[in-house]
Amino acid sequence: MIKPKIHNILIKFINNEANITELEILESWLANPNNVAIFNHFVEIEYLTTFNMKQYNIDKAKLEISNKIKENKRHKKILAFKRISVAASIVFAIGFSYIFFNKTYNPAEEVNSISTTKTNVITPGTNKAILTLGNGNQVSLSKNETYKNQYVTSDGKKLTYKSEAKKTKQNEVIEYNDLTIPRGGEYFVVLADGSKVWLNSESKLRYPTKFVDGKERNIELVYGEAYFEISPSSKHNGSKFNVITKGQKVKVLGTEFNIKAYNEESIIATTLVGGKIQIEKDDNKKILIPNQQAQVNTNLSTINVVPIDVSNEIAWVKGLFSFEEARLDNMMKTLSRWYDIDIVFENSSRKEFEFTGILERTKTIQEILEIIKKTSQKDEITFKIADKIIIIK
Repeated sequence: MIKPKIHNILIKFINNEANITELEILESWLANPNNVAIFNHFVEIEYLTTFNMKQYNIDKAKLEISNKIKENKRHKKILAFKRISVAASIVFAIGFSYIFFNKTYNPAEEVNSISTTKTNVITPGTNKAILTLGNGNQVSLSKNETYKNQYVTSDGKKLTYKSEAKKTKQNEVIEYNDLTIPRGGEYFVVLADGSKVWLNSESKLRYPTKFVDGKERNIELVYGEAYFEISPSSKHNGSKFNVITKGQKVKVLGTEFNIKAYNEESIIATTLVGGKIQIEKDDNKKILIPNQQAQVNTNLSTINVVPIDVSNEIAWVKGLFSFEEARLDNMMKTLSRWYDIDIVFENSSRKEFEFTGILERTKTIQEILEIIKKTSQKDEITFKIADKIIIIK
């Protein structure tokens, strides 16, 4: 946890409001390698996920900070760096989007040591999905391609449904659509009530093309992972919003939350970012407050509620992978969905290797594996790429 005083300085720093005294405190705080990891994580998740990311030498960066402080002292002025220039000189310099293992990363020293049977590069996922209409017809959605029908339009990145809830009659038959995201894909949808849903790779969402004011709004996350920003019931004559997932029911009053429920995993993880939700499984009910996660075993009725680092859980929405002491086998499951690859462990002991760090989802799999490889240190992990199979030795 970040102490309140440091937290306030970080916010001022990002908003260009930190004075010379505050920057000196920040500089001293960053002298501790453990604080470098905290700072890196805080800034990347909260503020800088949309900026172009680079890597600089940490020692060089700290020297630049020190020089700027000295210069400002001489002129007795308040420091007011522009956000991007500050990020470039400090945030990116701290090894932004790289592992936090208290060692300097020098990109000039990086060598592509990942063995591969072909020269092709495995690129990250992109915007793509399959839209299944009420009549069973399927439409392939992909980046830079548009689509439109009487209910919805797509610009290649998102689906936007027409807001016609108030015109919908109580007894009108409502058509349902399915949006399926393949491995190596992601998509964004704005439902007819204005609710927003981000869908991760290998996910499927089922929902109506219209809602009726005053009547419960129900959608289903059939499987996979989705992040929800729900339009509050106050805007829809009190109609409640429910998300059904494999026997679990999430009752929503207007909030932001993430549900992860992949087919190969027995646990449904529902993380509350803001607002209030109620989790139901059979006869059990639990209410979540922000920064809590409900863990439901699909084979049981129990609901386990635990505190959670929300930033790690929703990093994918912001274009990042965020891992904290994650086992390599679990990491590779996540990467396999995004890069549409298969994983083979020739050395089963490698599954237990733990990794902590933030990585960009825009990087190629070769770049991601290079970063993981550098953290294995003495017990060096070897990766081999054969077509779209990653072999771990």
